[in-house]
Amino acid sequence: MSNQQDLGFEEPQTNDGPVECLGMTFESDDARRGHFLGLLREKLQDPEFRKTPGFPNGSDDAILRMSDPPYYTACPNPFLEDFVRVYGKGYDPSERYEREPFAVDVSVGKTDQLYKAHGYHTKVPHLAIVPSVLHYTRPGDVVLDGFCGSGMTGLAAQWCGTAPASYRQWVDAEWKASGHVKPEWGGRRVILNDLGPAASFIASGYNLPFDVSRFEREAQRVLGELEDELGWMYECVHTDGKTKGRINFTVWSEVFSCPQCAGEVNFLEEALDEDTKKTRSEFPCPHCGVELNKDRLERSFETRLDPITGEAWKRIELRAVRINYNVGATTHERPITDADRAVLDRIDGLPYPAEVPRAAFPIADMYHGSRLEPKGFSRAHHLFLPRAAHALAALWRKAHAIGDPGTRRMVVWFVEQAIWGMSVLARYAPTHYSQVNQYLNGVYYVGSQIVDVSPWYILYDEAKRTSKLPRLVKSFTPMPAIPGSAMVQTGDCASIPIPSKSIDYIFTDPPFGENIYYADLNFLVEAWHGVMTATANEAIVDQAKKKGVHEYQELMRRCFEEYHRVLKPGRWMTVVFSNSSNGIWRAIQEAMGTAGFVVADVRTLDKKQGSYRQVTSSAVKQDLVISAYKPTEALTHRFELGHSTAEGAWAFVKEHLGNVPIFVGRASEGDVVAERTAQMLLDRMTAFHVQRRLSVPLSGPEFLQGLAQRFPERDGMYFLPDQVADYDRKRTSISELRQLSLFVNDEASAIQWVRQQLHDKPQTFQDLTPQYMREVQAWAKHEETVELKTILEQSFLHYDGRGPVPSQIHRYLSTNYKDLRNLAKDDPRLVEKARDRWYVPDPSKQAEREVIREKSLLREFEEYKTSKQRKLKVFRTEAVRAGFKACWQERAYDTIIKVAEKLPEAVLQEDEKLLMYYDNALTRLGDD
Repeated sequence: MSNQQDLGFEEPQTNDGPVECLGMTFESDDARRGHFLGLLREKLQDPEFRKTPGFPNGSDDAILRMSDPPYYTACPNPFLEDFVRVYGKGYDPSERYEREPFAVDVSVGKTDQLYKAHGYHTKVPHLAIVPSVLHYTRPGDVVLDGFCGSGMTGLAAQWCGTAPASYRQWVDAEWKASGHVKPEWGGRRVILNDLGPAASFIASGYNLPFDVSRFEREAQRVLGELEDELGWMYECVHTDGKTKGRINFTVWSEVFSCPQCAGEVNFLEEALDEDTKKTRSEFPCPHCGVELNKDRLERSFETRLDPITGEAWKRIELRAVRINYNVGATTHERPITDADRAVLDRIDGLPYPAEVPRAAFPIADMYHGSRLEPKGFSRAHHLFLPRAAHALAALWRKAHAIGDPGTRRMVVWFVEQAIWGMSVLARYAPTHYSQVNQYLNGVYYVGSQIVDVSPWYILYDEAKRTSKLPRLVKSFTPMPAIPGSAMVQTGDCASIPIPSKSIDYIFTDPPFGENIYYADLNFLVEAWHGVMTATANEAIVDQAKKKGVHEYQELMRRCFEEYHRVLKPGRWMTVVFSNSSNGIWRAIQEAMGTAGFVVADVRTLDKKQGSYRQVTSSAVKQDLVISAYKPTEALTHRFELGHSTAEGAWAFVKEHLGNVPIFVGRASEGDVVAERTAQMLLDRMTAFHVQRRLSVPLSGPEFLQGLAQRFPERDGMYFLPDQVADYDRKRTSISELRQLSLFVNDEASAIQWVRQQLHDKPQTFQDLTPQYMREVQAWAKHEETVELKTILEQSFLHYDGRGPVPSQIHRYLSTNYKDLRNLAKDDPRLVEKARDRWYVPDPSKQAEREVIREKSLLREFEEYKTSKQRKLKVFRTEAVRAGFKACWQERAYDTIIKVAEKLPEAVLQEDEKLLMYYDNALTRLGDD
């Protein structure tokens, strides 16, 4: 029996027979679609429905034209609740579910043809997501991605049921070699959401099945009809004066003027080096000979009649310079001729096609608006030269006239990929093999050398089977999507209309702060569809829209709260995050914690070693994989009355240790698991309470002492009793345990570094000093310098030669010095060698040191409280952290805010502990 039948999925359907959908049976797929289109049309008449957060800007007709309900709607999907009710599995508290965090290799699959079938601004390859879906779910489970983008999470969920045997065998072998249990293959259901209509439409193309053969025939027919109708626009005459060729692309150049003589300078003709095909940094004026460069040139403008508004339109001057064309299978290139110009003039005089969108760019609210308007491009249709406008309009019109809805959707999906590539955003790149899609990613930029490609060159050239259409057909054969398994909607991630505790797993790739301006970049494509992103709740950092890090964090918090609501207790969420800004990284962590999630693991792929490394302090310029879980109901119930107890704190630690990896290693090496270290467990326990606006029931010293009493310790890590044997067994299989890599830039990281140095090798102050001085070269400018002596005196212990040698020093000396083995701890030879060494105290002594250190830190915090300085330029961050913690316990929220306002904004935003106390203090004061 097939996987689809195993899971209750439908077999591939045709219009010729009955189909099942959301528990109902229809006589055909057309009947199914007609029924749900009618319901959606009625729903759109409801004014309240249009007030749903994230509802896009578009007419009813435009939304219905894009949609294929119930599986895809270009607005919030009113059928999601039915999907979960019919196909989901209700939450069962008695169901046993245990998983460890699983890292995702986000570099996998980026060359896969299916992944490349349609571009988007950011994409995690579906082949990188598949292992996570297999690990956290079982066949038939429901997966959610609220920032779905192009829909790769959905494709991955379905791929678990449609992957070829060769891929399954490869994964099975990889998992076996890594010690994982063999995965359960079979498709998963998936719900996909994105705020952008452009994104959700791409996701629908990837995740809703279609007839590939019919798609290929219709796409070829549309392109053939375009040839018959507008082929003359792309005809040219060969250099022999009689043979006709077909234009692949026309190169246009911006025209400038010389600042010296005011003579006309055709940029491409003067600046392009014909031998190297590169633009020269300097070149002479063709009129006066003065040396010019791009910066010295003065921009020339031409005034045209706007073909849509009828108003005067002032735009940079562009001129066709050369064409590239084919005669048969042979490619030629030559300068533009008068005959070529006559064709362009004829096209320019034609009535402007109605399908080309006229929407005005929101220039004032666009980060990249300053790149467009000064050059004269303020509306969507301004970005298309007349010939490209006619060709795209005809393709758009013909694609939307296709009768079969599934085929129509995919031909439009195919055609829209030419929108950017046929606009003036496409730059001429003579050193490249192809001129397809030569626009700058992530920005609206009209260059001085533009390439105007033909629709066949960019979409399908029958003589070149490597072009877009054949690749698409090959990518979707066999069909990777399972009928009825995916639901796609356009809406706000913070408002997903499904029941609470109904989702089995979340995989999400949220916006990265201000890395990418999704709504702005989607504007051009969405203008063609007539359905535009509602940007008010777009979770990005965008100064043009008055959204800073704080606003971004608040928007992300709402989204994570919705994720927390719909996810079943005890289940997992994987967040892939990429940003080099520590402030954004802290904002994401705080948003997740405040929403109720607990982070169990953060890793980044070490591409050189092929292994995952933990991230404990700051964001890096790689993709981070965050594994977080929703606490079980049993744990949550302990805190529902709004008070905290020591027993509740230890219950949290126990559950958290149960969700953290027991062992992380590769080959002969293992890693210290950061989440199992005492400091990280203390931080997690503290955050768990503060983010729930509760007092923290245990002080740092009490926690450290209790941790040692309740949980067994190995290599500086703590475990549940039933985990120790597993760790010990795996520990014997490696020869080296790698410590956490530390970047020493403040007191906290300095203490951690000293602890690493002394853990296995007690040393003297003289031994440590030169090492310490090398490590602290990158000490933060705002951070008060803390001497090594202070760190040692406040956090470690010193042996002065009196009394027996401490066990920590004795163990090191007897292991590393043959002549000191088997000596009593009070033997003079051992005492002499041990004298003046500093060492890491045992947990009970560590608690005592923490009490002393905390008192010292709080004395310093009192100085900051009473300081008359408006801003503290240099301070001891550890003192501020200790002070904030004490103020939280005393409910002195106003003091937290008062001192926080004295700190540099960047410091506050990039320090997760300070930010946590500050944000929650603001919330508590607001509640009061």
